[in-house]
Formats: sequence, C-alpha cells, structure tokens
Amino acid sequence: MPLIQISQTPGLTAEQKSAVIAAVTEAYAEAAGKNPDKVWVTITEVPGENWGVGGVPLS
Repeated sequence: MPLIQISQTPGLTAEQKSAVIAAVTEAYAEAAGKNPDKVWVTITEVPGENWGVGGVPLS
C-alpha cells in the first residue's frame, strides 16, 4: 500500500484536509495505476516555531 505523507503548518480546516486527502489520493491512483482504496494519506501539522526555512523559524 502506498503511503503519502504531507507535512505542513497548521491552518487548514477539516473540510480542506478532507479535500486535500481526496485530491492527492485520486492524483496518485491515476498516475500510478493503483486502486485508490489502497492509497493512504496522512497530514502532519508542524507548528511554525518547529519549522525552519533558510535557517529561520517560520514563526
């Protein structure tokens, strides 16, 4: 089973997360020729103070 992991800062609503999971599942299944029922997607929210870009925390 493929597992797709998304890390991002907090901010999406439950409805947006659901839409992202559905869209990523559909895109992967279509591109890879896989059954979408077998595709797993996780979203991990990382607070800005724990995420750095260019050596600087996001918040």
